[in-house]
Amino acid sequence: MRDAPAIVFRHGSGHTRSMEHQGTVIRPPSEGDSILIQATLGCSHGKCAFCGAYRDKPFSVRPFEAVLDDLRWASRNMSRHKRLFFCDGDVLALPKHRLMELLGAVSELLPQVRRVAMYASARNLRGKSSQDLQELREAGLRMVYMGLESGCDAVLERMNKGSTVAEIVASGQKAVDAGLKLNVTVLNGLGGTDMWERHARETGRALCDMRPHQAAALTLMPIPGTPLDDDIRAGRFRKPDAQGMLRELHAMVEEMDGFRGLLLANHASNHAPFRARMPSDRQRVLASLARAIEGLDPLRPEWARGL
Repeated sequence: MRDAPAIVFRHGSGHTRSMEHQGTVIRPPSEGDSILIQATLGCSHGKCAFCGAYRDKPFSVRPFEAVLDDLRWASRNMSRHKRLFFCDGDVLALPKHRLMELLGAVSELLPQVRRVAMYASARNLRGKSSQDLQELREAGLRMVYMGLESGCDAVLERMNKGSTVAEIVASGQKAVDAGLKLNVTVLNGLGGTDMWERHARETGRALCDMRPHQAAALTLMPIPGTPLDDDIRAGRFRKPDAQGMLRELHAMVEEMDGFRGLLLANHASNHAPFRARMPSDRQRVLASLARAIEGLDPLRPEWARGL
């Protein structure tokens, strides 16, 4: 069974008071059953060439009382939920004292919640000391999700990621060393047809260095209106075809002999879904990808793929 879509839509109600969600709400697939609370709106970077998220809202911080209202609503109506995810893309940009207040409110209002998670950028992790992260962990933050996207600096620069590979890897290591669970995403196809192998192999090596508990490989599906989609339409960027995507994923896994953790490629965008516990499943995954590349195993049909 493939994982749930990464994008859900919620809109604030204009009548009966309920939990307020402004614009498009994006959460990781594994947070599909979590309480979704918007503490910030949008993304403070918002310049990645491939990303179409949060185009409907500029980055801003929601008033603390509004967030508390949503937590109070959840305490009355979602008392059986064990997980909570703070949205949107830049919650860790909040100062530590505000994050501690939010985590304290979760502990008081939703004592049944066992895991609080949020997205984290390399820049926001750099802005927190190791002690800050440890204190947030002790206050209830359990997991952060990061987008590595690529282990190749040339690809990150072309995609306007805003951080280098070394910065992202160091930030991820910092989170792990502070006791946080780290979930990292990479984007298959982001190197185009010209840099596919460099992108794949350097991404595999970066994941080994980063030491996440879980890594998820998504497959590039261009979003209309993004700079990358404009480049594709203009012929400045050539996206690999399905077989090219699989060759790239195979090359990435070849470089991951030192990876210890869960490797997922079961997102709705993937051509040949798999879930692997590394390193024990590595040879099985390489063999399965090789069969798919040779056309011996069927691929997910295009109509079934999505974001």
